[in-house]
Amino acid sequence: MPTQIIFGTDGWRGVIAEDFTFENVRRCAQGMARYLIATNQTTRGLVIGYDTRFASDLFAQAAAEVIAAHGIKVYLVDRPTPTPVISYAILAKRAHGAINITSSHNPPIWGGFKVRADYAGAIAPEGLKHIESLIPPPDEIKRVRFDDACEQGLIEIFDPKPAYIKQLEKLVALEPLRDSGLTLAVDSMWGAGMGWFKSLLAGGTMRVVEIHDQRNPLFPEMHNPEPIPPNVNGLMELVKRERAHLGIATDGDADRIGGSTEKGVFIHQLQMYALLALYLLEVRGQRGPIVRTLNTTVMLDKLAKRFNVPLYETGVGFKYVAPKMVETNALIGGEESGGYAFQGHIPERDGIVAGLYLLDFVVQTNKTPSQLIDHLFDLVGPHYYERIDTTFPEEKRGEILARLQSAQPTEIAGFKVTGINTLDGFKYLLADGGWLVIRFSGTEPIMRFYVETTQEYKRHDILDAGLKLAGLKDYGKR
Repeated sequence: MPTQIIFGTDGWRGVIAEDFTFENVRRCAQGMARYLIATNQTTRGLVIGYDTRFASDLFAQAAAEVIAAHGIKVYLVDRPTPTPVISYAILAKRAHGAINITSSHNPPIWGGFKVRADYAGAIAPEGLKHIESLIPPPDEIKRVRFDDACEQGLIEIFDPKPAYIKQLEKLVALEPLRDSGLTLAVDSMWGAGMGWFKSLLAGGTMRVVEIHDQRNPLFPEMHNPEPIPPNVNGLMELVKRERAHLGIATDGDADRIGGSTEKGVFIHQLQMYALLALYLLEVRGQRGPIVRTLNTTVMLDKLAKRFNVPLYETGVGFKYVAPKMVETNALIGGEESGGYAFQGHIPERDGIVAGLYLLDFVVQTNKTPSQLIDHLFDLVGPHYYERIDTTFPEEKRGEILARLQSAQPTEIAGFKVTGINTLDGFKYLLADGGWLVIRFSGTEPIMRFYVETTQEYKRHDILDAGLKLAGLKDYGKR
């Protein structure tokens, strides 16, 4: 019986050698090829990229063989490549889209098959469902030998870096950064972002010190290559040891970012998003809508009001954020998981651009990251964030969902509930201006609980109340 492949956020993920096999990757590629044919997207080719995970390059070659067998030109990257660089290559090659073999920030046992549209962003949910519906059983896979396809010109191996760097130079002035005399600490988490900041910022007085900058599919010293604590503890120690002015961490495929202040204090995802929006609005004087998922910061709402720009809320995932950014020509779009996209670039999470923008914020204002956070709080007030990811018994999924659907709490941890949003999971709006979100992950067998509040001491009380609402007090790990 073939594995049932279901596309969630961005595409499909599975356990390597259990579900994520060459056969199933070829099946996904066949579904993508059929989708391109069905939607008359066969003349301009498809980009295929991969990350540093186990056998990602070989899985990418397997996908390329299938796409090429349908007469569709493949542009295959020549090395492990950050997701935003792969996505930008769609525009540089004028391709119909991309396949990206990556599991992003997931633990090392996971592999992933992501897809992107011709505008270099996530394919909308209806498109993902269409691809999923076209995935065949194994005996219907068409493929051509990799070497034969290369000889026939159906597969072209290329370097996507030069076109992307040319784009970066349009987005941010690199010379002032190179000549700033600052020390930047970087943790590339054994992933595809390794060496990027060091090479981009070389040649001046800036010093870049980097850790975890080699390919290692086991991602040692961290649970998974996601730029949040405790995975970023090494970065924060590096900042303090090297007396760095700023710390930046990119996840396994470099589309997400985490940060550290000059004091070795983590800059969490909600602060990061608000800082990046403030940089664009205040330092660069740019204007345009802000797009955010429902589980990220209301500091953005306050900034939008202060600078008189629209704000749009979406479901969780860039399959919702990217189309809304394209529709509204948004200034910035992002989500709680540390992924942010920018106007004039691509509607795709880009940890490299985000890192350069944050560094430019420090350089242009001559403020430390700690001072920038204080400045942000002066404008919108202090906001505090916490998140729990917890496992749960899969057989209880229906029971948990029914429990949350029937719950209508009037107060949570002493705060009046002023509204309940069920756009994606369950979002409880609280009287202090904060919120609690409870939702099942779209990519992993876990539940996520998020909170933002203006009362720092209330963070854990709100999360405990959320766990109790879901009946998960005794399950999983915090």
